[in-house]
Amino acid sequence: MDSAQAFGNEMNYEQGLNFTVDPAEDSVLIVNKSEARVVDSDTRKVISLAKALDIFNTEALAQSLPLLQSSLSHGCKARLAEYIEGLRNNEKWAMKMDDASGRYTTGWYWGNHYWTGSRTLCENIAPNNKKISATSRQSSQLPEQSIAANVSRKRRNARASLSTTPSPSSFVGYSPGPLEQDHNIPFPVAFYMLKMDVNITAFTSQENNVNIGLCLPRTCSDRDVRRLMEKTAETGGRARLQVLSVRSHNQYYNMWDDATFRILCGTTIAVTIMLLTGTSYDLYLQKEKEKKKMTLNCTTYDLTNPKHVKLDINIPSTKITNGKNSMYVVNNNVAMTEEGIGETSAEPEDDGNPDITKILSEVLLSFSIRTNFKQICEKSVGSDTISAIHGLRSISMAWVILGHTCIVAFKYSDNMDFRKLVEKEFFFQTVTNGAFSVDTFFFISGLLVSFLYFRTNAKGKLEALTQGSKGFTAGFLHFIGLLGYRFARLTAPYLYVLGVVEVCMKWFNYNSIFEPPTMDHVNCPNYWWRNVLYINTLFPVEQMCMLWSWYLSDDTQFYIVGAIILILANSYFKTASVLLVLLLVSSWSTTGYIAFVNSHMPSSDDPLALFDKIYDKPWTRLGPYLVGMAIGWLLFKTNCRIQMSKLTVLVGWLGSIAVLMSLVYGLYEADLSPIAGAAYSSLSHTAWAVGLAWIVVACATGYGGYVNSILSASILYPFSRVTYCAYLIHPLVLRGMTMSMDSPLHLGMEVMTIMFLGQVVASYVLSFIVSLAFEAPVVTMLKILTQFKVKKSH
Repeated sequence: MDSAQAFGNEMNYEQGLNFTVDPAEDSVLIVNKSEARVVDSDTRKVISLAKALDIFNTEALAQSLPLLQSSLSHGCKARLAEYIEGLRNNEKWAMKMDDASGRYTTGWYWGNHYWTGSRTLCENIAPNNKKISATSRQSSQLPEQSIAANVSRKRRNARASLSTTPSPSSFVGYSPGPLEQDHNIPFPVAFYMLKMDVNITAFTSQENNVNIGLCLPRTCSDRDVRRLMEKTAETGGRARLQVLSVRSHNQYYNMWDDATFRILCGTTIAVTIMLLTGTSYDLYLQKEKEKKKMTLNCTTYDLTNPKHVKLDINIPSTKITNGKNSMYVVNNNVAMTEEGIGETSAEPEDDGNPDITKILSEVLLSFSIRTNFKQICEKSVGSDTISAIHGLRSISMAWVILGHTCIVAFKYSDNMDFRKLVEKEFFFQTVTNGAFSVDTFFFISGLLVSFLYFRTNAKGKLEALTQGSKGFTAGFLHFIGLLGYRFARLTAPYLYVLGVVEVCMKWFNYNSIFEPPTMDHVNCPNYWWRNVLYINTLFPVEQMCMLWSWYLSDDTQFYIVGAIILILANSYFKTASVLLVLLLVSSWSTTGYIAFVNSHMPSSDDPLALFDKIYDKPWTRLGPYLVGMAIGWLLFKTNCRIQMSKLTVLVGWLGSIAVLMSLVYGLYEADLSPIAGAAYSSLSHTAWAVGLAWIVVACATGYGGYVNSILSASILYPFSRVTYCAYLIHPLVLRGMTMSMDSPLHLGMEVMTIMFLGQVVASYVLSFIVSLAFEAPVVTMLKILTQFKVKKSH
């Protein structure tokens, strides 16, 4: 080997090549500037990258096992010896264990960091319902009889396949019939997932986090598996690694021991009972009304008079009145409603004197699935609703799902660097700049809060909150009433989904082959109260539970600020206007400063790179909400009637389209200076809201044209009304899909498109269920409470 090294040094001097010695293969490694290859000093054979990354294999395991006699537990050591013996004897169960363990295949330079193997195969080597012991080799048949039976079965299948037409579902290499499981395995097996830092210095100095799955005897502890992997890699000698963590059956999570899971079960059972009872009661009342109507709306005849008399008694209509003199908007942006939800249930007649029985009856009817489903799917909207908002909300929700789908898919793929390829595509800026979809929600929220507050207050319907008080006391009661309404309106579905997220992430942490994308299984039990108080964005992101709930926190904090401005505007409009402008300018200044100090480049940096400093902080995202409030006041003041010339309309539409398109696609391959980058970070969110402002104003005042027809399409109303629940539930749907997989995704444009469409459908189906169970009943009960207060005040 000395001569080889001397030869290597000479070649290195003459040709500029680097030589190292591979101790495992007695070979010289030649690392060129453009390629990496291993050349044997005698045979000159190239050693492949796959061989260099073969950090765990059964050959190395057999060699390293004698060296681990003092490091492994007795049970693990004995079972591993049986495993090695089974491999030597070509036992099928041992071959399956080896086959189920992960190993490098391809894609080291394409982002393949998941060598997962197959957990499903590992867990199905032996029947799950069979207790495996060392005596399980015995069988009711002799070995010769078993072999003869298998051969006979295969011959019959072969003859049948020649005489029949192949099934359309069959393909080459697939053998029909039941799954073959091995009853002769002498010990139970388990699947272990290891996270490691791997560095193959012979090829590259880059260290990669690799997740590898191993199918090993169940008696091995996590410490045994860690030591086994490190020693086996040392035996191979080509790669250096450090095991960071081991996840296995030894870390067990029992849902029934979790108080959160028990509370969820109790809540689900109680709500289900209420839904069934409320729906049954509603159907009963509806049937009784129909009977009464058929009995009373009849024609009677006087036998002595040729003319008949028709008795027509008016019966309260059960037709949905939503859209005529009421408003129903189910989303997290609504501040209040004029009359609450349209009355669609078959309620008892109102005699003007509310009593406890009538109130309880209405509360029970608020859980009616029939009533709530009709309300959600109603094709008309209230007179106080700006219909184009439904379209903006639905499109933005789909945009949010698209962005989150890409983020999760990139994380759990075996070709992560595919992201670097698609990010160069022009239209991928739609995903990169998906943060503007949330600005749309902020804008809509501010608009509705302002518009509905001014209109409701103008009609005197907020007097029930003040109880005749004036001045500061009236304003304070307004504030408490608005805040209480919002808290009650949002918290029921939010708290339920929060509990589901906590339990699911705990289960996935212990049972999935993938690590959870965030620390919800740790943070939610400790910091859930921050979510309930809507203050979680005021704390570090590392401590955040349900990461996507940052929007709800910011929106609620904006709502508090907005409520103060609106109440102040009742008596001191100019002061409120100045306060709004000051808040807007301070938000711009703060965002620009943070972006400049942190050298944030919107044109090249990851949009979430400064998540904890810019992305989720309320003082950096306030602009769109304030713009929405200003537009809401404008539409109230003009009663949605603004006369504009054709030139004004043309300039408005061209300006709006130019602003919105430039914000989404204008930074493509742009090179911004630090000052320009800070200015963009500061003003872009507000500019987005300004572009949307024209669309809303134009559609509300009759200048929307085809855009208004699309955004106001009645087919979008149901999706808009469950947007809040869709936002809550869709990341859980994404995580459920990825964390349940047995292997990583392999990304492609077609795969991503189909996955996105599937996520939209699944998310909205579940959001309808959550809305019917938790959101719509709360909205109806708030309406009942409001009506009770109004009647009491009169």
